[in-house]
Amino acid sequence: MAERFKIIPACYLVLIKDGRTLLLRRYNTGYEDGNYSLVAGHLDGEETFRHAMAREAEEEADIILTPDSLRVVHVMHRFAVPNEPQLRE
Repeated sequence: MAERFKIIPACYLVLIKDGRTLLLRRYNTGYEDGNYSLVAGHLDGEETFRHAMAREAEEEADIILTPDSLRVVHVMHRFAVPNEPQLRE
């Protein structure tokens, strides 16, 4: 039987206060180190986007949020382009 396609969902926190957006500088991750990013991460099994975002906010930025204080505002699916490894899902 052929393996089914799988999506790896990720969540991103857009935290704005007084017109300023929180960004973290990536380091020691092996991916985009030195660049700035939103607080973000992948979902674990049996986890909603809001639960994952609350967990990642605490892990990455020591920010305590409750899932109920968050709302999903955008969903996007990125796809792969043949022979373009930088454009992958």
